[in-house]
Amino acid sequence: MFKQAITQLHTPRDLLRFAVSRFNEAELFFGHGCLNALDEAAYLILHALHLPHDRLDPFLDAKLLPPEVESALHLIEQRIVKRVPAAYLTHEAWLGDFRFYVDERVIVPRSFIAELLREQLAPWVADAEGVTSALDLCTGSGCLAILLAHAFPHAQVDAADLSPDALEVARRNISDYGLAQQVTPIASDLFTALAGRRYDIIVSNPPYVDQAAMAALPQEYRHEPALALASGQDGLDHVRMILKQAPQHLNAGGVLIVELGHHRTELETAFPEIEFTWPEMSAGTDCVFIVTREQLIVQ
Repeated sequence: MFKQAITQLHTPRDLLRFAVSRFNEAELFFGHGCLNALDEAAYLILHALHLPHDRLDPFLDAKLLPPEVESALHLIEQRIVKRVPAAYLTHEAWLGDFRFYVDERVIVPRSFIAELLREQLAPWVADAEGVTSALDLCTGSGCLAILLAHAFPHAQVDAADLSPDALEVARRNISDYGLAQQVTPIASDLFTALAGRRYDIIVSNPPYVDQAAMAALPQEYRHEPALALASGQDGLDHVRMILKQAPQHLNAGGVLIVELGHHRTELETAFPEIEFTWPEMSAGTDCVFIVTREQLIVQ
């Protein structure tokens, strides 16, 4: 079918219709940046044609050269045959206006914490200029560490991760953004290698997939490192350790921001003594919590 399509498809509009039909036919799973077949098809086509990733309409009826059609069809075919997230085919992922290099050594960036960093964590951080130290725990590709550096330009940012492979990807992204003097990758199993370090802000998008969900993951998610996804029977193993150890690494008045999927009920049941704040996110009010050092030490 794909060989025949090379001679029959002539415009981005043709490619878009073809890709959406094939994606739906293959019952692909979406959720690594794009949420449906249309958006993902548009993204892959624009990438293949070296066009702006958010401007398809002006080019829909442009006549394409055969090599351009072939390039786009190759990405579309690979997405179906390999069933990998599109980000691994293009080696890029976006959080807002920020582009990051990614490959299968890291999960595809999609943290809702990025929404809070656009506003410099206001109102929970009152003085963004006064933030001098921050930590991105379980940094993966380094995306949140880089966003922290942009949100808080006077802060030295540590980017910690257990995986040497992930830290290699993080170093590449840190270098791409020219932040080597501000963001430091650190090999650490949670806080293990961070003894004596304290921060004004700690953010973390740790593993939080529970045992049952891991067993039922769509094939696309199985291309991501299991180390970055699985967190025990109820998905809270890593969060428990973070809550226990974070007070030792937060300055007075410091804040901890953690993403944990949709485990709000389980977390509040496990820690009834902690007053968590659940900010309104695009995904609702049960995926990210904020807590201060002072609220943590009541345990």
